[in-house]
Amino acid sequence: MTTQTAAPPSTTPRAARRPREGTNRALWGSAGVLSLILVLELLPRSGAVDARFLPPFSEIAAALADRITTGEFWTALGDTLVTWAIGFSIALVAGIVLGMVIGSVGILRDATASTIEFLRPIPSVALIPLAVLMLGTGRPGTLLLVVYATFWQVLVQVLYGVQDVDPVARDTARSYRFRFLTTARTVVWPTTLPFAMTGFRLGATVALILTITGELIIGTPGLGRLLAVAQQSGQVSSMYALVIVTGLIGVLVNLGARAVERRVLHWHSSVRRETAS
Repeated sequence: MTTQTAAPPSTTPRAARRPREGTNRALWGSAGVLSLILVLELLPRSGAVDARFLPPFSEIAAALADRITTGEFWTALGDTLVTWAIGFSIALVAGIVLGMVIGSVGILRDATASTIEFLRPIPSVALIPLAVLMLGTGRPGTLLLVVYATFWQVLVQVLYGVQDVDPVARDTARSYRFRFLTTARTVVWPTTLPFAMTGFRLGATVALILTITGELIIGTPGLGRLLAVAQQSGQVSSMYALVIVTGLIGVLVNLGARAVERRVLHWHSSVRRETAS
């Protein structure tokens, strides 16, 4: 009679496996980026793509190096970040406050539901003519686009969060005659916070997209306007260099938003599972 011996459990602790898994992901990510750079270098040089419209990556990198040595670039970068920060902050505060109020008051929720569903799908770029007519081509016109697009991202998520509050907790607060602000702070907000952080993360990216769009189309000072000028003057390498810069800013914004989300929601089950995995 033969006996089967169970395989010994893995002796590698989970904490020791995590750095190795993170290193592997970083290596594969770096390999992907390097492969893309190699493709961008070889396509124009091989004649598969016209170099007039897509220069080799080495030329784009050289143009980027030239750009970052100019004061014009850093001024434009500062303008873009200021416009993004102002618009995003306004939309975030307005979305959270109005979402908490509308979601907590049944009459307001029913009265505004159809209006929200009508206004939310309107593309922000459709408001560009109105923004230019009302506010001109300066920063306020682009801020209108940024606030409009970002506001809905935050508002809808907060409304979902308020609706997700446990009815028993609401009834308990009502039976103890909590004031509206006390109920909002102790009952509604803890449940709504994870939804609000989702709106925060989505809104940060949307605000950046609309900032660049407004600068590109309206002509508001910033990286978008520099990009438009480079395109119109035939500086193709410089144009692609600015595209890379805007992409890098988008990556940093997304990473920053995720870091804030993990820090604020360190107690939430979803963040704890992500950290454990």
